[in-house]
Amino acid sequence: MKRFFILCVALLTFGHASEKPNILVIYTDDQGYGDAASLNAESKFPTPTLDRLAAEGMTFTDAHCSDTVCTPSRYGLLTGRYSWRTRLKTGVFGSETPCLIEEGRMSLASMLKENGYATAMIGKWHLGMQFPGDRNNRDWSQPVTDMPLDKGFDYFYGIPASLNFGILAWFEGRHAKVPPTLYTQKKPNEIAIKDYRIMPPYDADLTDLSLPDENGNFKGPIEVAPDFVDSECLTRFTDKTIEWLKQRPEEKPFFVYLPYTSPHKPVIPIDQFRGKSEAGAYGDFMMETDWHVGRILDYLDESGLAKDTLIVFSSDNGPENTWPIRQEKFGHDSNGIYREGKRSIYEGGHRVPFFVRWPARVKAGSTFDGPICQTDIFATVAEIVDYKLPDNAGEDSVSFFDVLKTGNAEEERPAIIHHGVSGRFAIRQGNWKLVMESKKKGETRELYDLYVDPEEENQLLKPRGKADYSEMEADMVEELNRIIKSGRSTRGPAVENDTGWWDDLVWMEKW
Repeated sequence: MKRFFILCVALLTFGHASEKPNILVIYTDDQGYGDAASLNAESKFPTPTLDRLAAEGMTFTDAHCSDTVCTPSRYGLLTGRYSWRTRLKTGVFGSETPCLIEEGRMSLASMLKENGYATAMIGKWHLGMQFPGDRNNRDWSQPVTDMPLDKGFDYFYGIPASLNFGILAWFEGRHAKVPPTLYTQKKPNEIAIKDYRIMPPYDADLTDLSLPDENGNFKGPIEVAPDFVDSECLTRFTDKTIEWLKQRPEEKPFFVYLPYTSPHKPVIPIDQFRGKSEAGAYGDFMMETDWHVGRILDYLDESGLAKDTLIVFSSDNGPENTWPIRQEKFGHDSNGIYREGKRSIYEGGHRVPFFVRWPARVKAGSTFDGPICQTDIFATVAEIVDYKLPDNAGEDSVSFFDVLKTGNAEEERPAIIHHGVSGRFAIRQGNWKLVMESKKKGETRELYDLYVDPEEENQLLKPRGKADYSEMEADMVEELNRIIKSGRSTRGPAVENDTGWWDDLVWMEKW
């Protein structure tokens, strides 16, 4: 009888562990490592919800976005593949361009949908969409195509891209609730540093609108809906998330991707948070962001969903280049101890806050100090739902499910490839980071030991360095070249990149 009881308990435990959790990915925009109070003892504003995620889950102290700006990081998150393998080698997209997730490419959403999940994306997309007509001849009665609903999401509510890239309207499904039939330019934002607003009054008639280039970027007025106001983004996205969760098909587990627009410009905290921080409007805006995340957590608690919901919280890149002004004016380090910020190949550009809460599996208050990349979310989720990825999906994704289960990695993660906005590369192996030369004059090869020098102050390669690291350098370059040419970081057969050699690879021979 005793043995039978033990067997029953084991079977029940295994059965619970094998159930598919709900999954919620919350993605902030331009939030630096030091913009979470639990990661920055000198922070000039509180983030009680992020502190709660840390206290109730696992903090990853060495987590990285796959690029240092919006579009490529979002691609890496949703596909488990580095964006520099695609046609987008530098910069970001505007609003109106073919989606970077090409037809047939498995996404996190399509993979989970295939595995029985109800899927929703609410917030900022910034991966390209196709709108009806062109800027001089729109027909908003026609549907938007090549967008979230075509990439595995059952439901979409949000905006196409950053607020400085038209088109701006509240899209739900394939249509704007109120079409963007008016026009505007960026207006001054008097409460924030080097900033702008998108707010009425808007203009009714503008002629000779420039058409976007191949990446969806354009010059001139922004197309905007009469009811669009920038400061409503966080409230609307949070409200819609809770609304969708209440109406979701309860017979299925859910996946929600919630990419907020903050603290990216425009920095526009709502009235109840203005003046609440010691870091100006930016700190106020981060406090508002934290509060909205808290609203989501409160709903999960109230609805009994919290225990079986896996929450991943992170940011798409480091802080905007106003961070030095905040540092000087308020004594707040948005990049923490790390070098530089958004767009940069150095740690402040790509080391980001990263918390995972999953009460059913993850030990509360735990920490993991090994390196991971946001591309790894893809393989981790696939392992959680017991799905074997095909060879042509998640090529740069390494599961950290063992870390969530035990707090430790079974083996060291393969090299992570970092990538800056202008196309510069770096490779990370263990404690070592090799920054590559670029086509820009003065950007030469650099080696750092992040274990002793996380601030990247002491470049170790000759002529500055005294020791000989040439063998390590050669090995790291060889691995970088292998990862680039083979089309993947993970084990498996070589696959094609979307292009051949390109001119950022100045150290490599053409192929």
